[in-house]
Amino acid sequence: MPLVKAIEYKDASPRVKAVYDDIMKTRGVDWINNFWKVLANDPASLERMWSNVKEVMAPGALDPLVKEMVYVAVSATNGCEYCTYSHTAAARKRGMSDAMLMELMAVVGLANETNRLANGLKPEVDPQFR
Repeated sequence: MPLVKAIEYKDASPRVKAVYDDIMKTRGVDWINNFWKVLANDPASLERMWSNVKEVMAPGALDPLVKEMVYVAVSATNGCEYCTYSHTAAARKRGMSDAMLMELMAVVGLANETNRLANGLKPEVDPQFR
C-alpha cells in the first residue's frame, strides 16, 4: 500500500497532466504507472525525475536494452521490487530473453558476493588497476 495517494490522470493538476502526457507520448503507452502517480504528490519532483529518466535512459553510448538490464541489476541488488518488475518488463520489451535474465542475475549474485569479500578482506588495490 502506498504511503501517499496515487494521483490519477483525471484528478491531476495541469502541471502533473503535462508530465503524464509526456510520459505516455515518450513511452508510446496510454497509461501512467503507479510510480509516477505517487511521485505526482510533489509536482517538482515528478518533473525533475521524469526529465532525468528521459535523459539518462535515452540511447547513447549504451543501447536501451543494456541500460534496462543495468537498471534490473541495480534494482535487484537494492531490493526494489517495483523497479525490478518494471525494468524487467521494459528489458523484455527491448529483447531480453529468460536466458539473458538468468545470466544477468548470476552476474549480480557473483558481483555481490565478491564485493562483500573484497570489502571484508580489504586487499590492497593492484597498481595495474589504478
